[in-house]
Amino acid sequence: MSVQNEHVELGVLTELVGYHLRRASSTFAGDFARALEGTGMRQVPFGILSVVDANPGINQGAAGRVLGIQRANMVAIINELVDRGWIERKVPAGDRRAFALAMTPAGKAQLAQSLARIREHEEQMLSGFDADDRAQLLSLLARIEAKER
Repeated sequence: MSVQNEHVELGVLTELVGYHLRRASSTFAGDFARALEGTGMRQVPFGILSVVDANPGINQGAAGRVLGIQRANMVAIINELVDRGWIERKVPAGDRRAFALAMTPAGKAQLAQSLARIREHEEQMLSGFDADDRAQLLSLLARIEAKER
């Protein structure tokens, strides 16, 4: 008999929040990838586009910090987004050491297209949750995230 058909106890894992968060995150990430398949979009670049769209002229260091992206990784991802024509770098007059980031029309279109797919993905993943459940889930997750800051 294969292990798939057997009942296997998880032991102490059933009571560990971190285990369940990791499994839920993995499930969400897999469905997120399927939802955005064929767009060239991934979670981290989507996060950057979202932050840049909400904060025109933000420097790439600040965008990386708010998203928890290491500087070296941020440079590579920004290069990718610039190469795709989704954002542009500008040298602000007041601080020539840091690049200011701005969305391009193509970037705004990509963000909107991706967001529509992500909203469908989240609606499917959270179909058993009402509005209050969703608000509570976001609130609880935000409290955990706040520990990182």
